[in-house]
Amino acid sequence: MTALAAGAAAMAAGAVAQDAGGSGGGLNLPTNVEFFAKNDPNHRKATVVINGEVITGTDVDHRVALIVNASGGKVSDEEKNRLKMQVLRNLMDETLQIQEARAQKVDVEDSEVDQTFARIAAQNFNQDAKAMDAYLTKIGSSAASLKRQIRGELSWNRLLRRNVQPFVNVSDEEVREVLKRLQDAKGTEEYRVGEIFLSATDETKSAVYQNAQKIVEQLKGGGSFVGYARQFSEASTAAVGGDLGWIRLAQLPNELSASLTGLQTGQLVGPVEIRGGFSILLLIDKRQVLTADPRDALLSLKQISISFPAGVTEAQATDKAKAFATAMQSARGCGTVDSVAAGLGAEVVTNDQIKARDLPAQLQNMVLALNMGETTPPFGSIQDGVRVLMLCGRDDPKVDGAPDFEAVQQQMEDERVNKRAQTYLRDLRRDAVIDYD
Repeated sequence: MTALAAGAAAMAAGAVAQDAGGSGGGLNLPTNVEFFAKNDPNHRKATVVINGEVITGTDVDHRVALIVNASGGKVSDEEKNRLKMQVLRNLMDETLQIQEARAQKVDVEDSEVDQTFARIAAQNFNQDAKAMDAYLTKIGSSAASLKRQIRGELSWNRLLRRNVQPFVNVSDEEVREVLKRLQDAKGTEEYRVGEIFLSATDETKSAVYQNAQKIVEQLKGGGSFVGYARQFSEASTAAVGGDLGWIRLAQLPNELSASLTGLQTGQLVGPVEIRGGFSILLLIDKRQVLTADPRDALLSLKQISISFPAGVTEAQATDKAKAFATAMQSARGCGTVDSVAAGLGAEVVTNDQIKARDLPAQLQNMVLALNMGETTPPFGSIQDGVRVLMLCGRDDPKVDGAPDFEAVQQQMEDERVNKRAQTYLRDLRRDAVIDYD
């Protein structure tokens, strides 16, 4: 779901809450609530039987371990308890999705799950399936847990393609209007944004806001935005770690667009109250619409570095670094730098296929301002040594064209399918038979 669809979903949720009317949302609730008995969360097990299928405490723990690992292990006991409750809700939804796919005779073969598992191991962890299995066990999770999540996503997506997507239509005129707006917006900024959306009503607003604040604290402390989005966000983009893709501010609710204005790449903002709940936003990147981004230039670089012997003083290191910088300035381009470096006892590493955007943020603009054969100022430390980068070549990116008709149409169809999927899942929750053990 794009930001526009997410905003629409949030607004729709708010409208439903308002239509219900009254502080009880249309329910007949007393002003002063007195309980005959109290639930003790310390004695409640995380075991659930949903439509006859059991979700165990081990299932929850294995899934929580993935989030904790993604956050570098920096999760308090209190936060783990919150994660367990959220993961349990996710597992319940996942179970309903798998059950519905099975009831509708939508099958996912074990071989398909295994192939996806192997692809995730290679792409995200640079491991084969067997090593991935051992790694998951090491961090307190399991291959079975991740494969179950994969099966749930494959089953649900396949079910939606068969039972929902054929009944979603996007007219040619709607697509042409979107393409026209893109052309009109050429040169303006667009943003790639991550979002964690938490729905709230008037009655739950305070508790949801406090929950959102705790999530922000975890994220600022090094927590994984993708991990938290997958487990906490109530938008359909949770499955892709909250990534809304490339959007323009006009596509967002005013509260969110105002919060993103002036934000730098990598910064976090929120919780921001919008109609229907709260959003936490991460600015992943920004660029200009239909305009080539200089950071996509493909560079050929040589890194020349020297190290310092143990026990060197700061003054000695400074003198050596100055001599190194002077020698690098005297090198006449990449053709001679290897011999100059050899005379200094320096190491040379060449990379002919690196994009400017893949460099550390502090170096990107500096390197892009270099001419062929020029070097950056020396950078580093006594511990890590000193290095410079020399530019040996640069291929500038071509101006991006507008997305084609089919791509825009597919995106719009996906947004509408996602909206119907939310309703589909709500119906499954409403009809579920649930027992807590």
